[in-house]
This record gives sequence, structure tokens and C-alpha cells, in this order.
Amino acid sequence: MTDGIEASPQALARLQTLLALLRKWNPAINLVAPSTLADAWNRHVLDSAGLVNIVSPPAHWADLGSGAGFPGLVVAILLHDRAPDTKVTLVESDGRKAAFLRTVAQATGVAVTVIADRIESVPPLGAQVVSARALAPLDRLLPMALRHLAPGGTCLFPKGVRVAEELASVAGTWSFGLVRHPSHGPGGGEVLEIRNPHHV
Repeated sequence: MTDGIEASPQALARLQTLLALLRKWNPAINLVAPSTLADAWNRHVLDSAGLVNIVSPPAHWADLGSGAGFPGLVVAILLHDRAPDTKVTLVESDGRKAAFLRTVAQATGVAVTVIADRIESVPPLGAQVVSARALAPLDRLLPMALRHLAPGGTCLFPKGVRVAEELASVAGTWSFGLVRHPSHGPGGGEVLEIRNPHHV
């Protein structure tokens, strides 16, 4: 089950704790699709873990719409050993999901800041890296991310098979540097590395 992730035994144990709590909480608050629970390592953890290899650890990493903690909690767990000075902020408007995120953070001993509020209501976070997974199409996601991105910062967005359509939807209205990385999950998607986005 550790295939695809380079991490310490302690980090791998924390990831297993995350999955155990996910299975415990999911029937009550539907954190992920129940059909994905049996293969949660490949469907959710691998897809999230790949993000930490794309960028150098920043001073501040913000994850928007964190939900069940993918990718934000996985990032926080992996950076806990690799870059303990990195601050990780998880923004999740659903109070029950925010409670889950806090429970996992406490159980794993990983320091994260959980903000239970709407993304547009949170004061700008000024994060060098902003991530979001399965939150919104790119045309809606970019304005949300830009609000919380530090100048010169990077967005990391795991996307599914319709990524080309999403990129086409912002052509001509947004300008940014783009690198497309293959996803580590089984769905055949990509991770969009977007640098210096701005509206044109």
C-alpha cells in the first residue's frame, strides 16, 4: 500500500490513521463517494501525495475546499517530517467536514490550521502554494485561488479527464504559466501547475 509514496514509516502510519478515520466518519457525513473507500489509497492518497513533489516546500500552503483532507491533510502529513516549518491551512465551509479535519490532525499530531468558513469570506491568506481538488471548474476556481495566493505563487489543481475543456474555458480571459503533470491516481487525470495567474 505504500507504492508511489516516498515517506517515513511515521508518515505512512499517519496516512493509515487518516484512512481509518475516513472509513469511520464517512457513513455519517459522506466525505468521499462510498464506492471509492475500498481503494482509497490509490483513489485519494496517491493522487494527493504527488503534489508535494511538484514544488519546493513553501512557507505557507493553503488548501481550498479541503473536504476529507485530499490533498490538504495528505500534504500536511508528508510535510510534517520533510518541511516542519511549512504552515498548512485547510479551508472548509462545511462544519462537519472541518471537525473531521481537526480530528485527523489531532490523531496524527500534525499541525494544521482549519478554517471553517466560505473561501470568499476568508481574509486573503497570502500562501505561496494554493491547492484545490474536485472543488470547481477552472473558470470559477482561479478567482477563488487568486484571492489567497501570494505574488509569484503557484496553484496546484488535480483535474480529471475533462482538463482540456477546462483549460479551453479560460483561454483568452486568464494568463498564467502552465505545466501539466500526470496524476498519480488511477483516473487518468492531470495536475495543473499554474504560476502567476492573472485576469486579462
